[in-house]
Amino acid sequence: MKIGIANDSPTASEALRRALAGSEHHVAWVARTGADAVRLCRDLPPDLVLMDLAMPVLDGVEATRRIMHESPCAILVVTAAPQDNVGQVFRALGAGALDVTATPVLLGRTGGEAALLAKIRTIGKLIAGTRAPAGVPAPAVVAPSGPAVARLVAIGASTGGPVALARLLARWRPPADTAAVVVQHIDPAFAVQLARWLGEQTAVPVRAVAGGETVEGGVVHVAASDDHLRLTPERRLVYDAHPRDEIYRPSIDVFFHSVARHWNGSATGVLLTGMGRDGATGLLAMRAAGHATIAQDEATSAVYGMPRAAAELGAAEKILPLDNIAAALG
Repeated sequence: MKIGIANDSPTASEALRRALAGSEHHVAWVARTGADAVRLCRDLPPDLVLMDLAMPVLDGVEATRRIMHESPCAILVVTAAPQDNVGQVFRALGAGALDVTATPVLLGRTGGEAALLAKIRTIGKLIAGTRAPAGVPAPAVVAPSGPAVARLVAIGASTGGPVALARLLARWRPPADTAAVVVQHIDPAFAVQLARWLGEQTAVPVRAVAGGETVEGGVVHVAASDDHLRLTPERRLVYDAHPRDEIYRPSIDVFFHSVARHWNGSATGVLLTGMGRDGATGLLAMRAAGHATIAQDEATSAVYGMPRAAAELGAAEKILPLDNIAAALG
């Protein structure tokens, strides 16, 4: 891949160059300001940008937003101590960045270069449109066996998801008889912080899923592992490492399929902004099981990949602007 580096630190830029040396990737350019990164993405489009957050002229969040508006490309946030800048990280992800990792030279431990290259490999697969089979069989349609103990709202999101989720939860609070479960593509190191951040943005109780708990009404449960989240017949949330070859971790498809198979009450599947196709076949399974399904529309999606795939499959009963989804949830 052709990779652009947006970082005003010569030391960090050199560390990134070293990490890429010897790989199949090459550095197309280095931008020292956010404004330069926007210009270079327009004039010399790369396959991927490694974007720092603390940039002069335009910070990494605003540079990401402008790039995604003017000349969209894949963006990986690579910044010092990302755990200390959670708000900026989630704003960058909301603006369209795909993922986040720490700058290798500033990690203070071994493995930084390997972690960066692993992130780049995964993004490369997404760009190429390749995807390992989810390995989850199509669910049998289960008829409701009686009144639901609680209604379930299953939400999947990827690129642009954190900000989209915050906007949705600002407008919709799960009633006492309704549980919500969110599967967001995000580095597991940030998943618990995502739940905490969402809770700070809204009045909704938000909890990271530890694994093994029963879904609870009035609460938003957030997947917090790179293992796949599944719903059991007993309405418990559990993690499963399989399928191991699934590049989306946690996989929205895996969770939606488990809801279609095991939830015998009222449920709604919601697929928000994201790159790729994860969640589309799972949403179709939920619709086949008699559940309501919603996909975000193109105009309000940071990246109209996953919702488009759902629309093309006929998986979405409704295609709505982000700000209209809350009203549809009731």
